Amino acid sequence: MKKRVVITGLGVVAPNGVGLNAFTNAIKNRISGIKHNPELERLQFSCQISGTPEISEDFKRNYFSELELRNFNSTGILYGVIAGIDAWNDAGLAIENNENPDWDSGTIFGTGTSGIDKFRESIYKIDAFETRKLGSTAVSQTMNSGVSAYLGGKLGLGNIVTTNSSACTTGVESLMLGFDRIQSGKAKRILAGSTSDSGPYIWGGFDAMKVCTYKHNHSPEKGSRPMSETASGFVPGSGSGAFVLEELESALARGAKIYCEVLGGAINSGGQRGLGSMTAPNPIAVQRCISDAVKNAGIQPHEIDTINGHLTATSKDSLEIKNWSEALHLKGNDFPYINSLKSLVGHCLSASGSIECVASILQIHQNFIFPNLNIEDLKSEIKEIIDPCKIPNQLIESNITIVAKASFGFGDVNGCVIFKKFVH
Repeated sequence: MKKRVVITGLGVVAPNGVGLNAFTNAIKNRISGIKHNPELERLQFSCQISGTPEISEDFKRNYFSELELRNFNSTGILYGVIAGIDAWNDAGLAIENNENPDWDSGTIFGTGTSGIDKFRESIYKIDAFETRKLGSTAVSQTMNSGVSAYLGGKLGLGNIVTTNSSACTTGVESLMLGFDRIQSGKAKRILAGSTSDSGPYIWGGFDAMKVCTYKHNHSPEKGSRPMSETASGFVPGSGSGAFVLEELESALARGAKIYCEVLGGAINSGGQRGLGSMTAPNPIAVQRCISDAVKNAGIQPHEIDTINGHLTATSKDSLEIKNWSEALHLKGNDFPYINSLKSLVGHCLSASGSIECVASILQIHQNFIFPNLNIEDLKSEIKEIIDPCKIPNQLIESNITIVAKASFGFGDVNGCVIFKKFVH
């Protein structure tokens, strides 16, 4: 018999709020985390704004020892460790220093790259014949599984400890991989999530592709405009989101707070066939991912209260709305509410799915739908598919039962998960 899986802990490091309280306040009140970035201006990027979490040196010391911070230069691992430990603590789980690890708990924590600034630093030292000065943590900061390795050690995890990587779909994929492992009885708890480094060496390739906006360097908060007629590309961002997935029996036995239940979901790829490519989604695969997620969750499309879309503020936003509408067979006023967190934080790349999952879960737990920002001029193609009132510009306080969250990433990969308010 398959196990029921619930969310018992959340953690978030976002451009508009570090920690659940700050983040929840920001998404409810349309507080943007997008600001002018002097380094991007110095480097003559076309896009000179970004969504970068603000973390002080003192704050880092709540999660890392002085020794660990010596020669530490990996923002992705920093964000992931903070979000992951916060989620663990939020779930009411102890951090034991026992001789044996916790065999029932593991982590699947994704990233796109790890420690790109540390890579750069290391390359310069090697080229300067200073290899011996790299330090003992250069490998752990730059290996792709660095974030899960750090979390596994800090929390003493004895089950699976690994890192997944699927571009912008990484966060949703990590959640679904953790869900599958618990549902099949191979673990009782999985700390899932994803993270992304920040800075020019992560964002430069996207700037070169001309997919980032260049029109709002002097008006940063107006830069990220998903579903808007005047959208001109995404704003690069970074951060981390984390969640503790737990077997229902385990959560109930220890009296844990339950944010919601994970009903199911789907992951697939368009194979870069048809209209799909390395950078463009195959609509057939996107629609199939959504419909398979609904089927796997055992719900009907009309039961979905709200959708947290991928919606990046590029030319593909209208296509995404069309794909949702066709997959769910819902349009006009029958379509669920839909929002895009990227209007507030930018596109956090490999961290986007996990940060957006945290926002989705908070909506269920606290009964609200967070408002979109910068959609005063909704795209005409979108108006033809769904009623504009389904794209809220103000906070909606309402009893939220089911939320669908999807991410679609480079490589033509897709992920969709269905969350539901927990009912014993």
